[in-house]
Amino acid sequence: MSSKVLVITGPTASGKTALAVELAKRHSGEVISADSMQIYRRMDIGTAKPTAEEMGGVPHHMIDVADPEEDFSVARYVDMAAACVEGVLSRGKLPILAGGTGLYIDSLLSGRTFAAFDERSPLRAQLEERYARAGGQALLQELAKADPDAAARLHPNDGKRIVRALEVWLTTGRTITEHNRETRSLPPRYHALTLTLDFQRREDMWDRIDRRVDAMMEAGLETEVRELLGSGVPERCTAMQAIGYKEMAAAIQGDGDIRAAAEEIKLRSRQYAKRQRTWFRRNQAAKILLWGPVPNFTDILQRSTTYLEEFGI
Repeated sequence: MSSKVLVITGPTASGKTALAVELAKRHSGEVISADSMQIYRRMDIGTAKPTAEEMGGVPHHMIDVADPEEDFSVARYVDMAAACVEGVLSRGKLPILAGGTGLYIDSLLSGRTFAAFDERSPLRAQLEERYARAGGQALLQELAKADPDAAARLHPNDGKRIVRALEVWLTTGRTITEHNRETRSLPPRYHALTLTLDFQRREDMWDRIDRRVDAMMEAGLETEVRELLGSGVPERCTAMQAIGYKEMAAAIQGDGDIRAAAEEIKLRSRQYAKRQRTWFRRNQAAKILLWGPVPNFTDILQRSTTYLEEFGI
């Protein structure tokens, strides 16, 4: 059975869903979302979750698989998404991994494994409490005794990764550096063709982002955030740190300046898109598809089809 997969990625608002759906129709594919926020239920507008109409009858996976209150790790994503990919392959169809969360995509394709831990263990809560009380520098000094490489890489403010590195060491007796070195030596899990959507001009990307945020506001982003908060979703949970939700929640809970919050969302989205572009440019094997000032979907589709034929799909 072929293990070929198609990956469609790129910065926010670059048209990944539309291209994925059209190629899925042409090549008997199913879409597996690679978006770290579309996994959450009841978070539809601010995550630009595709509507049933936009899905065009194409099966989509890894959307609405967790509640906003849950912490959702990359390890959990890889486990669930890999099962989706294997299911699509078993049906003789093409898995199309579409989204902008580079860490999710890279981890799934590489076959990377993650150091095990017990979510029910009190150790993480204890380490988090120590981090809050003693600070990152103190925990880094402790980490340096067991895993000096990890301690040297981490900043004292990176509490999440410091806690995780200590948790791995204290739970398994092996360092997270050792574990990562071993997993990087594994052969890739899938043979992937990556199509990266981007823009010839940065200004066009900014315009697409601004128009998308305006559309979110018109669609009721403020109401969606109010309903989430009203249902008891904590403002500080991981899901509510997503761009769009964090800024809107702060406005709702604070000064109530919704218009200023919308402008902040545009700014944060542009900054995020810049980081995404930097991440995706590292993949030198990716086929780059650039939108011009006047988007030409037909041209992008034709070029994508040529790349798929060359890849043997």
